[in-house]
Amino acid sequence: MKNRNNITEFILLGLSQNHDVQNLCFILFSFCYVVLLMGNLIIMISILVSQLIDQPTYYFLTHLSLIAVCYTSTVTPKLISDLLIERKSISYNHCLIQVFTMHLFRAIEIFVLTGMAYDRYVAICKPLQYQVIMSRERCNMMVLSAFAWATLHSFSQIVLMILLPFCGPNEINHSFCDVYPLLELACIDTQRVGFLVIVSSGMVVLMVFIVVMGSYTMILYTFHGHSFESHRKALSTCGSHITVVILFFGPVLFIYIRPATTFWEDKVFALFYTITAPMLNPFIYTLKNKDMKNAVMNTWSRKKFLRRKLVF
Repeated sequence: MKNRNNITEFILLGLSQNHDVQNLCFILFSFCYVVLLMGNLIIMISILVSQLIDQPTYYFLTHLSLIAVCYTSTVTPKLISDLLIERKSISYNHCLIQVFTMHLFRAIEIFVLTGMAYDRYVAICKPLQYQVIMSRERCNMMVLSAFAWATLHSFSQIVLMILLPFCGPNEINHSFCDVYPLLELACIDTQRVGFLVIVSSGMVVLMVFIVVMGSYTMILYTFHGHSFESHRKALSTCGSHITVVILFFGPVLFIYIRPATTFWEDKVFALFYTITAPMLNPFIYTLKNKDMKNAVMNTWSRKKFLRRKLVF
């Protein structure tokens, strides 16, 4: 892919030009990335080698952890390495690939979170039909549909970017390539393109967020008139997922639900949903979940490893 105006690379301005700040960010982001990888991989492996994988809730959680690793890895390694060099550049082709993969995995995560919300709704509001409604075939179809819709969405975003002419300057006021920063560099009026981005990204995210929160409202309504203990159990069951939904959707909505423009705060919010939220997810899902705690302890306990060592 080559732009018609022969722009072959972009310069990323990053978070700060201060070397001390960059060094501090390098240490912080490197630590966060390692914790993110270890935490999500531990979640995935613990579920896969235990009986939890047979439950739809943990089936979706496995995919969520995998997507978190893939999504963060499209941006974070380069972001960290750029903190150590003076000239932070990215080729035009690599920039478009980064936009595509980011939107792909982000969209998959959105739809998987929606599937998890539906799973909680069925489990609490229709417990007698749960096994039939949330069969493995249905779960597989939901995940495959998430991949299909996410791929379609990502292609729509990348097509919009390919059609934009870039005449210069080529400095992106961000830490990585994204749609809005690229729109600011285009040498044409991007109002229509910006509107399409809002419709295809912002409005879709907003609608999904409303559907997800609506499902939890219906869950609470189901317990209307029940005891406080029933409400507490319902909130405890859904609390982890609600926390993850708010941490993810909040920054994304802030960036994509407004007109196509960029602010300095976008860099901070982008880092939050790119690194911080995926890093926190494993802790959110395990701290108050006895089944998940037991699965992790049984998989990674010292006795387990000693037994495996003796076998080999």
